[in-house]
Amino acid sequence: MKPRSSLTSDDQRRMAVLIDADNAQPAVIEGLLAEVAKYGVASVKRIYGDFTSNQQSQWKKALLKHSINPVQQFAYTSGKNATDSSLIIDAMDLMYTRRFDGFCLVSSDSDFTRLAQRLREEGLTVYGFGERKTPDAFVQACDKFIYTEVLRAEGPAPVVAPVKAAKPVAKKAAKQAKPPVAPAPAAPVTAAPAADKPAGPLPLPLELIRQAIEEASDEEGWAHLGSVGNYLTKIRPDFDPRLYGQKKLSDLLRQHPRHFTVEERTTPGSTGKTLFVRAVE
Repeated sequence: MKPRSSLTSDDQRRMAVLIDADNAQPAVIEGLLAEVAKYGVASVKRIYGDFTSNQQSQWKKALLKHSINPVQQFAYTSGKNATDSSLIIDAMDLMYTRRFDGFCLVSSDSDFTRLAQRLREEGLTVYGFGERKTPDAFVQACDKFIYTEVLRAEGPAPVVAPVKAAKPVAKKAAKQAKPPVAPAPAAPVTAAPAADKPAGPLPLPLELIRQAIEEASDEEGWAHLGSVGNYLTKIRPDFDPRLYGQKKLSDLLRQHPRHFTVEERTTPGSTGKTLFVRAVE
C-alpha cells in the first residue's frame, strides 16, 4: 500500500467534505465551510440526495455558490434511504486513494457511526457536523463534532415600512360620508415560533473542565490552555465554547472568575504570550 502524501503546496491538510442532504440544512453551509477551513483545505465537496425532489430544491443555489458537487441518488424504494449507502461507498473509495488527511461528515444520522469508526481506524481525522439531536453514538465516533446550530448565520432584522399619515378628508365629502362602522374586536395575536433558531447557551460543564485542568496541570495546579482544550475534545468530541455563549475557550473561562483563573505568560525565546488556567478551589 502506497504511503499517504496529502499535504498541499502550502502544507495544509486535505479534507473530503461529504454532505447528507437528507439530514442537513442549506442555511448552515456557509458557516460550515468556514469551519472546515480551520482544519484544512476542502479538496472534495460532495452532497448526496435526490435533487429531483422538491424537498431538496433549496440546495440548488447553495451548490452553485459554494462549488459543491451534487451526487444524484434516486429513492429506489419508498421508506429506504439509498443516499446513506452512496455516501458510504464514496467515502471508502476516497479513503483508499490515501490522498486525504481527514473527512468531514455532515449529517445528524447515526447510520454513519461505523463509517466514522472505520475512517479513524485508517488513521484519518473525522470531523462530524450535525444538529443537537444527533445521537451520541455518532458524536463519540468522531474526533471532533460541531453542532450546526452554532454555525447558522443570523438573519437581518425585518424592516418595518413606515405608516403613512391619512390625508385630510374634505368637509363636503365628510358630510356625505356614512357613519363609520365599529370595527370587530381584534383576535389575540400569537407570536409565531422562530424557525431555525439555535437554542440558548448550555449550562457550563464545570466538572468536565475541572477534570481537564487537573489532567494537564503541573504541581502548582496551572495547566496550558491548549492542553486543556485538547483533553476536552478527546473526552467530549462535541465540546465547543460556542455552545456556552463564547467563541473561545479562554473567553469562556474568563467569564467565570469564581471557578477559573486565566493567566498570560511570556514564553522564553518567543515574543508571544501563552495562556494558562487554574481551577479556583
